[in-house]
Amino acid sequence: MSGGDISVLLSHHLKALKLPVFLREYKKVAAQCAKEKRDSARFLLELSELELIEREKKGTERRVREAGFPVLKTLDGFDFTAIPSLNKRLVMELARCEYLQKRENVLAVGNSGTGKTHIAIALGLSACHEGRKVKFFTAAGLVTALTEARDEKALL
Repeated sequence: MSGGDISVLLSHHLKALKLPVFLREYKKVAAQCAKEKRDSARFLLELSELELIEREKKGTERRVREAGFPVLKTLDGFDFTAIPSLNKRLVMELARCEYLQKRENVLAVGNSGTGKTHIAIALGLSACHEGRKVKFFTAAGLVTALTEARDEKALL
């Protein structure tokens, strides 16, 4: 079998296996490994790491898109000094998403303009980055969705 035949078959197999990063990067990684005299296991490790990183990135992007956030907000952009009564340490702990594994709820209560939505979006983004599916609703939006579902006798 010629090198061209192998390349065509390899491309076909990688497409069938849904390994687009392998397909896109294998020649470059193979050349680098040959230049640095790395073995085949190292070559496969590097390719699989690239594939995994790409899949995690695309998965996070998909989860963020499907969450329906009205805007993207992070805790980096939140001014904790504007609301001194807000427990920054607790909010940062919540961003680690351990409450999800414990199946605990988070309830944000306060007057308008106190940063509840900003923090909720930031916590939702953290959960997306942790591989969790998230759906963002305002309280009014949730009530509307539930009312419509009741009227249609079909809960999404």
